[in-house]
Amino acid sequence: MNARTRLSSLAPAPERRRALTLVTPVGGTPGSGSVLVGRDPELRALREFLREGAAGGAARVLCGPAGTGKSALLEATVQAAAATGMRVLRCAGTRDGDPPDPSDPSGLRRLVWPVLAGPRRPSIAGRSDAVRQVLADGGPGRGGRSWLSFAVLGLLESVSDTGQPLLIAVDDWDALDEPSRDALAFVARRAEGRPMAVLLASRPHRTPTSPLTGLPELPLGPLSPLRSAELLAARRPDLDAQAVRELLADAAGNPLALLELPARSEEPVPWTPASSDRLAAALAPGVPLLPRATRHLLLVAALHPAGDLPVLLAAAARITGAEPSFAALEPAEQAGLVVSDGPRLRFGHPAAAGAVVHGTDRRGLRAAHAALAAVLPPASVRALWHRSEAAEGYDPVLAARLEAVHGHALEQDGPPMAVRLLRRAADLYPESADRGRCALRAARLAHGLGLERTARTLARRALRERLSPLGTLCATALAETGDGRRPVADPSVWPVPTGAAEQEDALELVRITAAGIAGDDQRSGALLAFLDGLPDRSADPRLLHAMATADPVRRAATVLAGVAAVRCLPGLPVRDLERLGEAALMAGDPPTALDLCRRAERDHRLHDRPDRLPPVLLRQGLAHLALGDRGQGGDAFRRCAELAEAYGHAHHTAAARLLEDLAGALRTGGAVRPGSAHELAAARRSVRSVDAVLAVGTACALVEAGESAAAWPALASLLADPRTRPTALFALVPFAEAAGAANASGEALAALDGLEAELGSRCPRVVAARFAVARAVLADDEDTQALPERAFAEELSRSPGLAAALLLARGRRLRRRRQVTEARAALRRAAAGFALLGAAARAARITAELRASGERAEGGAPGTPRPDAARDLLSPQELRIAELAGQGLSNRDIGERLGLSPRTIGAYLYRVFPRLGVTSRAQLAEVLRDPHTA
Repeated sequence: MNARTRLSSLAPAPERRRALTLVTPVGGTPGSGSVLVGRDPELRALREFLREGAAGGAARVLCGPAGTGKSALLEATVQAAAATGMRVLRCAGTRDGDPPDPSDPSGLRRLVWPVLAGPRRPSIAGRSDAVRQVLADGGPGRGGRSWLSFAVLGLLESVSDTGQPLLIAVDDWDALDEPSRDALAFVARRAEGRPMAVLLASRPHRTPTSPLTGLPELPLGPLSPLRSAELLAARRPDLDAQAVRELLADAAGNPLALLELPARSEEPVPWTPASSDRLAAALAPGVPLLPRATRHLLLVAALHPAGDLPVLLAAAARITGAEPSFAALEPAEQAGLVVSDGPRLRFGHPAAAGAVVHGTDRRGLRAAHAALAAVLPPASVRALWHRSEAAEGYDPVLAARLEAVHGHALEQDGPPMAVRLLRRAADLYPESADRGRCALRAARLAHGLGLERTARTLARRALRERLSPLGTLCATALAETGDGRRPVADPSVWPVPTGAAEQEDALELVRITAAGIAGDDQRSGALLAFLDGLPDRSADPRLLHAMATADPVRRAATVLAGVAAVRCLPGLPVRDLERLGEAALMAGDPPTALDLCRRAERDHRLHDRPDRLPPVLLRQGLAHLALGDRGQGGDAFRRCAELAEAYGHAHHTAAARLLEDLAGALRTGGAVRPGSAHELAAARRSVRSVDAVLAVGTACALVEAGESAAAWPALASLLADPRTRPTALFALVPFAEAAGAANASGEALAALDGLEAELGSRCPRVVAARFAVARAVLADDEDTQALPERAFAEELSRSPGLAAALLLARGRRLRRRRQVTEARAALRRAAAGFALLGAAARAARITAELRASGERAEGGAPGTPRPDAARDLLSPQELRIAELAGQGLSNRDIGERLGLSPRTIGAYLYRVFPRLGVTSRAQLAEVLRDPHTA
């Protein structure tokens, strides 16, 4: 069911034994059940187990919770054993119906019956008759259970001694009758020394000791997020992105849950967690047999997973009509369904919540929701929601309360709860205009969370109600989104909003459609004109983000002024921090973007929302790259990819992997991986400008590799193309370096003049600083114009990549003027700056330049005195940071240890590197290890 290999078909044992394998080429269809995903390590271990058993005896316990694929792996082992000439005897326990008769060894009977009913061989005749008398005829055993265990072991030993190795395969061992369990455990402990392999599949023991204690185990854990997504792609290929993310979260790596959990298009009313008949039978088989009070406790716990145990006990007692009692908890714990985690009750698996309530009728669900509403604080969000789920028909008063508290739920209980409140409010309002308003608000909120299927469903529902003209346009646009599609919109025909409600509809319409409008000059102009008609909302993050999306170059100054006006406002919602950060990045201010993205990351981590971190980390990585910091950029992309894989964000994963490879190429000067068509299509859903980023990055990697002249045509073309110019403006310094190497400085200066003339006085200072440094790189040796350190001191302090490039330009100019001492000092500082930014290839080239000028390998010029110890040159804090950096820790890792920001760590190292005369972290370790090296 859940592993990646194709099994050989079961066949009679051939005369000649074939090579043992559990892994054969994948060739089955996705729905055939023959494809196993994510179990390669276990398959290799079972293959080795069979070899060991055939050679000299072995036993394994295949142990894992329900639904992890024990039966599929056991079947794979059986098929492989049969294909290699082993004889297979097998049986399985049963979890359906009544418990097995403790006095009837029915499991053993099924296991050995092929031997008892087969041809009689003289070597096993005596043992066969004795065992038959007990198992088949019901005769008394001469020595009780211990005699039966010895007799079965002798019988199986006789079978294995016939020259054909034996595999004993037992599924659901823990569901067998007790005599069979004891006898099979006895055989497993004595398999060694006989050509016999004993494989027992069992769920984990609930007691400290069991008959299997001490036997070698092969544990089955959950599938990794990546393998879980692979399983869904193979077996449920029609799922949309939202359904995949929801299933990955709810299934938590359980293969059966991944395949069985339904992908809901609408939440049921009353609400209940999803499940299926098969999943309920596997995860909660004994629930109907539990006491009534226990079943009610499990019901309210599934409907209110965040509740404290006393609250749940009170709600369950309210349904039962009895006093709350902790006695209701014990049967659920003994059955392994729940675990007490302090004051909370936690299900053993997330999907078990749906399994325990599967099949509960609507009346029982409403009663449970009503009981929870009665025991929770009356004004709390959760109490109101449970009350709404218990309600039938229209209730405008309750609907108004749900609509009023959804903003509080958005910040305290999470956006999904806010969507649920608005959706339910739309159900409870009797008037069409109220229903349409709530459904549209829920759709807009769902779209902002990336819940595109939910947004489409709610938008279509809103369109059936009465909406304003702008509301209708907004709902229509939402109904057209999803799976990478962007709605087609023409802002030139949009009506002018009047009143606060229509302005809100207008801003949401702008937010939804801006990305699809960008790149079309005519529609972008109409969008900007529409935004200019909203002067009262000029500092709204949605407006600023849409403006930066439509025209990030000419509107950069307006966008950055608006970002500066609102970025420090107290209580700014995290979704606005994200929009402002992306707007600042598009407008050309990566330091501000980085600060806002870090604030958003802290907020998500504080409120335990790791699933919403991938887009934030992506923007952080892009801001680091724009600042020239390849090391921290690559680290941000790596963390993004890991989280995106874990939470099923395939588009963020694709973008992060491509950009992580780009950061690596920029570090080393290597080739940039272009990415497949599928990867690029997915990545564009995450980073709209990913193609431009990769194109500019590819040209910059040539500059880093020392092939600047080869990069000149590409960078000149990218800067001239309006579609890629916003991204290429971050590469003005590599553009200037490439022009100098290609003897095209005049053309480059003319291009810079044209761009600056186009921007005019609207050019933000952070962008003007890049122009100034590019001109400094292009300046000839006779140019006496002052370098821009003073004019742009603040911008350079926030952009270490620009500062390092300026030092490099100065050092090379001084060297050409034969001012050797001053040139070495500037080049040494430039090398240290680039090393801290992870630009290893560039730092190495600068180091080579220093050595060519007579600089010693360890950083000192010939003839300069050396201090007694490098440590004496550093303060205690500098020394501690330098030691950690020398151990290979990143700036972020050092900052987390010392309670400092990565930027502060970078500033320390920027001072330490030139002081010690080193240009890399590897040299740091060497210098600090040798007290006689400066």
